[in-house]
Amino acid sequence: MRTLICGSLAFDTIMVFPDRFARHILPDQAHVLSVAFTVSDMRREWGGCAGNIAYNLAAIGGEPVAMATLGKDGAGYRDRLASLRIGCDGVRDVPDQFTAQAFIITDLDDNQITAFHPGAMGRSHDNHVGDVAGIGIGIVAPDGREGMLQHAAEFHAARIPFIFDPGQAMTLFDGDELVSMVDAASVLTVNDYEARLLTERTGLTIDALARCVDAMVVTRGGEGSEIHADGQVLRIGVARAAAVVDPTGCGDAYRAGLLYGMASGWDWQRSGQLAATLGALKIGSRGAQNHVVNRERIDALYNQSFAGTLW
Repeated sequence: MRTLICGSLAFDTIMVFPDRFARHILPDQAHVLSVAFTVSDMRREWGGCAGNIAYNLAAIGGEPVAMATLGKDGAGYRDRLASLRIGCDGVRDVPDQFTAQAFIITDLDDNQITAFHPGAMGRSHDNHVGDVAGIGIGIVAPDGREGMLQHAAEFHAARIPFIFDPGQAMTLFDGDELVSMVDAASVLTVNDYEARLLTERTGLTIDALARCVDAMVVTRGGEGSEIHADGQVLRIGVARAAAVVDPTGCGDAYRAGLLYGMASGWDWQRSGQLAATLGALKIGSRGAQNHVVNRERIDALYNQSFAGTLW
């Protein structure tokens, strides 16, 4: 089933400062801060929620179509999507902007300083759900503010079931806007911190939010996840990761598993366990799109973790 993934495409430039920020920032001089950090290691990664989700979904046999924006420096990303069998029907070029990108410096204590430039992402509202044919299911993941509001409304109007994943974009919206997108969605996905923030912003309890959708998924890191559906709460255990290296992109991998299960007509238990398995594979590699994903690896880890087979 063709799955429309509305979200960002971005470049992440990640740098390592081989020291501690605290040794070089004087707290009483923060108002006149002028500091430079010489970094020992730097790498550029493919990123953005749409790219990360699509990467995982394509690898397990889904049919992802990205709906996102790329800037004047984005030709290589478009080529990458095509090479991964990810549909580019919904990818728009914005020639007067750079592709969205984050510049992240991490010190030896895992503190981070990040600069984020949204660039072409700010034009996500130029894309429309109706522009892409044959879509059976979708997701609205973090993207430009107007684009997220618009795509949620368009999915709802077209009666296409979709996941609403506010993620780090939640702070862009007021309570009424968040409620409108939750009401339009079929499934709501948040991590435990985002769940608390969402209840604060909307004034609704977790139970009330869960009643607005067919299912509400709350991920809890190393404690697994919960799926609120049909008046019950399913506890999804943690798949056994071979190594814990980098959590970046684990949530996106999890969401790819949910989308695959929904498109395949699976129950929530099976879908959640696939999602957890994808997240465990991802956490073993640096970057959001560097882990090897295929059905053989998924099935082996799933069997080890949940004592069963998927396919």
